[in-house]
Amino acid sequence: MRTGRWARIAMVACLTASLLGILSAQEKTDDLAQLKAQVSQQQRQIEELSRKLEEFTKAVEQMTRGKASDEPTRLAARSSQNAAGPLVASSTPMIPATPVSMAAPVVPAASAQDKPAESSPLQLKIGDAYITPVGFMDFTSVFRSHAAGGGIGTNFGGIPYGNVFQNKLSEERLSMQNSRIGFRVDALVKGAHVIGYMESDFLGNNPTNVSVSSNSNTARSRLYWVDVRKDQWELLGGQTWTLMTPGRTGISPLPGNIFYSQNVDVNYQAGLVWGRIPELRVVYHPTDKVAFAVALDHQEQYVGGSAGGGLVTFPAALNATYPGGELNNQTTTLNAPQVFPDVIAKLAFDPSSKFHFEIGGIERAFRVWNPNNNNHYSAVGGGGFANLNFELFKGFRLLTNNYWSDGGGRYIFGQAPDLIARVDGSLSLIHSGSTVSGFEFTHKNTFLYGYYGGIYIGRNVAIDTNGSRVGYGYTGSASGQNRNVQETTFGFNQTLWKDTKYGALNLMGQYSYLSRNPWFVASGQPEDAHLHMVFLNLRYTLPGSAPAMK
Repeated sequence: MRTGRWARIAMVACLTASLLGILSAQEKTDDLAQLKAQVSQQQRQIEELSRKLEEFTKAVEQMTRGKASDEPTRLAARSSQNAAGPLVASSTPMIPATPVSMAAPVVPAASAQDKPAESSPLQLKIGDAYITPVGFMDFTSVFRSHAAGGGIGTNFGGIPYGNVFQNKLSEERLSMQNSRIGFRVDALVKGAHVIGYMESDFLGNNPTNVSVSSNSNTARSRLYWVDVRKDQWELLGGQTWTLMTPGRTGISPLPGNIFYSQNVDVNYQAGLVWGRIPELRVVYHPTDKVAFAVALDHQEQYVGGSAGGGLVTFPAALNATYPGGELNNQTTTLNAPQVFPDVIAKLAFDPSSKFHFEIGGIERAFRVWNPNNNNHYSAVGGGGFANLNFELFKGFRLLTNNYWSDGGGRYIFGQAPDLIARVDGSLSLIHSGSTVSGFEFTHKNTFLYGYYGGIYIGRNVAIDTNGSRVGYGYTGSASGQNRNVQETTFGFNQTLWKDTKYGALNLMGQYSYLSRNPWFVASGQPEDAHLHMVFLNLRYTLPGSAPAMK
């Protein structure tokens, strides 16, 4: 009995132990499953945190890049510190070349909002300012059918006339004088975009022995100005392309936005209205398609003699004081007194990149003193211009630039004098006008162009005390007193290679036929003078582009 009891107790104990073992194993299995679930959940949480961390990292990187590029990006919407057009390149399809352009406008670059300008190895950043060297190296050859003189720049109004040695000999010249060097500085100052620009070449006043043993050509200033633009207003001061010079897009002082032809000739095209002179300019940009400007330009009371232009004949009693003294006959060297700066106004429309139109006018004031009667004499003159260029079809543009004035001949490259003097010393203004019209065509790396340029100078005659005629264009006047000067030009610009980092190499060519007709032709003399010219030019342009600041 007792044995059976203990047997039953042992059996119960075994069963209890087995049950406890089973329960313990089941509990361990449940704990393991729970642990696995917890691990899986933690893994999902870790993956979610990792994804969020990656998104946060990307956001920080984008914010960092945005801050780092904020200053350059702010310079890009204002292309040439001008609401219409890119900073360096004109919106007009032109020569395919590197972004830096001083001599000739280039193919339009994409706006900074679409594609930020690639940095150049020659672009420097000092403090908050960006400094971009600009320039090119030219090797120029020119052949002329007559020895017109003047180096690689043509004196349009003074090409050989009559039985002189210049008319019997041709000339061939080689030169590097048109090579240029300079820089531009871009900075943001209290919300305003400031641009400083300097450009020079080697066409200065050379020593008389420059072409003997060493062609030590003289450097000269071309452009030297500062421009400040904030919002819709812009202020410029310095030596710049005068507001009278036709524009390619908007109103801008940058060379790429100015029309001064594509000619290799460093005096450009006969009939072109232009000047690089001291100017104070204020521009208002009500929209990105309209600009209005007013400027004060350094004035010269001009009576001929520059770039082959004919000189006015003065009454004998005034020869000692008027020409070369009170009036500029190209020998005064800033000694001629000036009454007041020329006042110029221009309104430009750019409804699209395919169309540019501008109109404007100028007012001029003249004043002299006659020592013979102790009287002052004054005159007020002026003129107007209308310029247009538009894209007829892709890559092909037509253009016309037209000017008419009463006393504004100095702006036609000095080919027309401003005025004559009567016997009492009073002034009478000379009518003059000009045009440059033609086409420009870009196809891939080839650029073609053709222009017609014409100048007309009106007759203005007075009578001296001895009854002889004086003034301009009278019977018996010198052959240098031209009635008209005309030039027809065709040319090309072939980009051989280009790279943003290494620059560009271009081969350029120009053919021109030039003629002039004087008011008076002496018996037995030809009725006109004419000249054939062929230019070839090899140009290496420095790499670089202005910062795309907004």
